[in-house]
Amino acid sequence: MWDYPRPPRFEAFRGSITVDFGGRTVASTTTAWRVLETSHPPTYYLPVDSFTPGALRPAAGSSWCEWKGQAAYYDVVVGDRVAPGAAWTYPHPTPGFEAIAGAVAVMAAPMDRCTVNGEQVVPQPGGFYGGWVTSWIVGPFKGVPGSMGW
Repeated sequence: MWDYPRPPRFEAFRGSITVDFGGRTVASTTTAWRVLETSHPPTYYLPVDSFTPGALRPAAGSSWCEWKGQAAYYDVVVGDRVAPGAAWTYPHPTPGFEAIAGAVAVMAAPMDRCTVNGEQVVPQPGGFYGGWVTSWIVGPFKGVPGSMGW
């Protein structure tokens, strides 16, 4: 991932992705996008229709990415279990990222389990970034202590 570019690029991903929360699979797809950026493991963006009905609830707040623009957030919900602000989307991303408009990324840490091609991911360290670490991605990753200036 140190070969990943800055500014980041996005690419189509063809493979199996699942997100489990509250004892249920809340998202499953074989078509997604991933954003690749220097010092970060990939962030996967899933089509919104890959989520089960009711699993995403609009949440308050927004943030700004210098590359992708204004993000909006979702709570992930199953029954009375809620992961506040654990998913996000770019409704109107900046030029070059239009393909991920409306697609949804998920923070792996508050989920029960997230997988890529059957492998359970490890959340990117630090709790701020949404990258998913798999065995084929080599760090160190931004988010570890002392990495704010990278």
